[in-house]
Amino acid sequence: MFADRRDAGRQLAERLQEHRGEDTLVLALPRGGVPVAAEVARALDAQLDVIVARKLGAPDRPELGVGAIAEGGDPLFDQRTLAMLGLDPGDLDPTVEAERAELDRRVRHYRGNRDLPDLQGRTVILVDDGLATGVTARAALQALRERKPGRLVLAVPVSAAETARHIREEADDVVVVGTPEPFFAVGQWYRDFAQTSDAEVLAELADAHPTGRVSVEAVRIPVGRQQLDGDLSVPADARGTVVFAHGSGSSRHSPRNRQVARVLQDAGFATLLMDLLTTEEEQLDARTRELRFDIGLLAERLVAATDWLAGSEDLAALPVGYFGASTGAACALVAATERPQVRAVVSRGGRPDLAGAAIPRVQAPTLLIVGGADVPVIGMNRDAMAQMTAETSLEIVDGAGHLFSEPGALEQVADLAAYWFSRHL
Repeated sequence: MFADRRDAGRQLAERLQEHRGEDTLVLALPRGGVPVAAEVARALDAQLDVIVARKLGAPDRPELGVGAIAEGGDPLFDQRTLAMLGLDPGDLDPTVEAERAELDRRVRHYRGNRDLPDLQGRTVILVDDGLATGVTARAALQALRERKPGRLVLAVPVSAAETARHIREEADDVVVVGTPEPFFAVGQWYRDFAQTSDAEVLAELADAHPTGRVSVEAVRIPVGRQQLDGDLSVPADARGTVVFAHGSGSSRHSPRNRQVARVLQDAGFATLLMDLLTTEEEQLDARTRELRFDIGLLAERLVAATDWLAGSEDLAALPVGYFGASTGAACALVAATERPQVRAVVSRGGRPDLAGAAIPRVQAPTLLIVGGADVPVIGMNRDAMAQMTAETSLEIVDGAGHLFSEPGALEQVADLAAYWFSRHL
């Protein structure tokens, strides 16, 4: 029994010490394999990265795995399961096409523009949190073998005994801490088997690759005769810029937006958190409470920030996304209709209804994220979605309120936002 995936990784690393000091690459199967592999890589002083693989589900029963596909490899099918279901590999062509597209999106999400490291002649250790049928790991091993590693090792904390025996033909070595019997599920052998988040995956990869360092700069954004304060954070090799539009009564210091921004930075995006009102306007608004709801005015300021980025020598070529919270979501939608370089919009607990007639004119793919307990806002977002002509998706975070202050809720928001921007930027 393992306490959690990190405990499992430390125990697994003890059995892999012979590879310390070699030219070793540790590749994790995301997401659950990443915290395990991170501990292995640290213990072996080895390079860490990910290889992405996807399960192939039966056409009418997608939860039933009949094969898998890994990046750079051909589909691998479980012939016994196909025969049992009366299927041929050709029957899975639409599934393979869809999963390959999803696989490509996830590769971009986790590695951005970075290719899989060179494997030729190196010791490569493939790590997951456990094996049940092992079909996904087999697909990954076959894809890795094509890249001619010097030695290919599969390492997992726990596996079904029969799976461990059969998979040995795909690897030069298979290292397993335990093969308990009877074996029902991988999670049975962990006290804590909570789902690994994309935020955790991206954080581990950012730590493993120094190019993920972020430069932070306080900036002044000209808006007519005034200037707005902002914080610009730019990771090396940034692949897009996300501009944040805070909600009423908030500012660029919003802890919720800053938490999301950190995840986006780890995913390779520059972020601009800016005040939508000047200090003097904030003081005036404290009495009148009018400016913070002036959607037209605030949208103009988002447009001004977008134009300012377009004039930046370092960021001008990058596509732009908007992340709007509460009333800031309405500002983002209105501003997105004004500038074609805005490629995606994410709304957190947004009030898209305040965007009014601009809603059908939005062309940027839009993700609406609402808390499951925020019932009135769910209705507002559904109404807005019905008017949208661009690609639009509504994600409801179970149990979350308007501020997403519940444990784990904001992490889900950050993961969803990172995935959406990775797809569209």
